[in-house]
Amino acid sequence: MRQMILMVTLIGLLWGLNWPAVKFLLTELPPITMRATAFTFAAALLAVISWSRGEALLPAKRDIPAILVTGLFLIFGFNVLTAIGQTLTETSKAAIIAYTMPALTAGLAVLLLGERLDRRRTAALAIGTAGLAVLASENFAALIADPLGPVIMFFAALSWALGNVALKTRNWSLPSLALTVWFFVASALLSWPLAFMLEPPLPQSWPSTPVLATLVFHITGPMVVCYALWTVLVGRLIASVAAIAALLAPVVGVSSSIILLGDPLTWQKTISLAMILASIFLTLSPAKPVSPKAE
Repeated sequence: MRQMILMVTLIGLLWGLNWPAVKFLLTELPPITMRATAFTFAAALLAVISWSRGEALLPAKRDIPAILVTGLFLIFGFNVLTAIGQTLTETSKAAIIAYTMPALTAGLAVLLLGERLDRRRTAALAIGTAGLAVLASENFAALIADPLGPVIMFFAALSWALGNVALKTRNWSLPSLALTVWFFVASALLSWPLAFMLEPPLPQSWPSTPVLATLVFHITGPMVVCYALWTVLVGRLIASVAAIAALLAPVVGVSSSIILLGDPLTWQKTISLAMILASIFLTLSPAKPVSPKAE
């Protein structure tokens, strides 16, 4: 159990530190080009790891359309939208908005999968929504004047939630890690045409050494190591352990953005983050079993 907690803590730390890392990458790399590059290398490295574990890598033909759709939402949509969103808003604020995704997933599972809307999920959605309202109150006039960044971040969270719902709709022919490889492949195939059309590579200058080093961290840490560890652990995780990564990542993301990027710390961000964490906790905490009524 101790080793499992340490591994999940590492995942939370790496995913949290990825927020300021991506913001730094965006100082020299266009968002879609950056994501397309990361998707491509992550797919290749994860394929090597999956192959070394003896896993099958070829999906059944019936899974290919579902892989494209799920990859569109789970990897491509979330990552591309968060990169674009960070060019338009503070990273600390972006991270808070993005981590409404567990509560959104719970809400969408009720709407699309017919899961039961219990008190925990209702409370999680209500608290998460209230947390966004507190964050919006930080500078409501500026939000009304230029809402694009926060709106894009909300749609990024919604994309991730839709991807998780899509992931639950079928029994896949591949194990989790090999399936993730194909989600990254699908995302790379979607990203490169957009990058060439919207961000032509020829006018771009070669990134500096610090940016290249950060890109290596972004690919090997948050993408390859985290996804590899998560898929290895996911079958053995209990909810309380899994919650460590989900709760740690936004805390690290917000605090590291304030320390490394100089994002201002406001009481609205503090309260909003606390409310988002509460919504994540409620979403991931196991439901209490209903005791049978006495006859």
